[in-house]
Amino acid sequence: MSSRPAAGGGRWVEVTPARVDRWVDGFADRHGPPTTTVWEHGLLLTAPDGATAELHTPPGAPPAADVPGFVAAARAPRRIGLLLARKGAVAVGVAEGEKLIVSKVDSRYVQGRTAAGGWSQQRFARRRDNQAKAALGDAVDLAVRLLLPEAADLAVLVCGGDRRAVDIVLADRRLAPLAALRAERLLDVPEPRHAVLLAAVASARAVHILIRDPPDSR
Repeated sequence: MSSRPAAGGGRWVEVTPARVDRWVDGFADRHGPPTTTVWEHGLLLTAPDGATAELHTPPGAPPAADVPGFVAAARAPRRIGLLLARKGAVAVGVAEGEKLIVSKVDSRYVQGRTAAGGWSQQRFARRRDNQAKAALGDAVDLAVRLLLPEAADLAVLVCGGDRRAVDIVLADRRLAPLAALRAERLLDVPEPRHAVLLAAVASARAVHILIRDPPDSR
């Protein structure tokens, strides 16, 4: 389980589907039995001491009206498409449940920034832009070849890496069926490699929970 501060207060935790029910039990032990409310992004737990926990439905899972239903939906296997793009690297995959069943990683050299000035800097910048465009073109071709044929069977497409790069890839008209499946969640990943793609499966399935402590504890 990972944790990070949340903008506006509170903290985010990332919990595997298999541990959500135990996490909720722990929340109840610490703060008292919560009431459960259905809301836009999943379930809201409100404890007697004022602590709250927003359980966000993981990408591709159906909505639920209570914690048991939420846990069952989060745990259920579903077919997820993955598109990771950053700099000159791209990784695409399809996961069935926790298993990655389709995968491909590709990279193309993109020159780093230069400290030189004048015409030299402009020349390097143009070269770098051309290299980046070529890399994204490769990413589009890869998505068309491996992800597009799977679109009809995917519950969701989860993306990661650089948002602008992902936006450019999915702007290709051929990928409209995939763009329509894109989840709001954007995975924070390093330069895509096969190991990064494997880890992304777990991150795509994880339940994100926003915790806010009781008012008198702040």
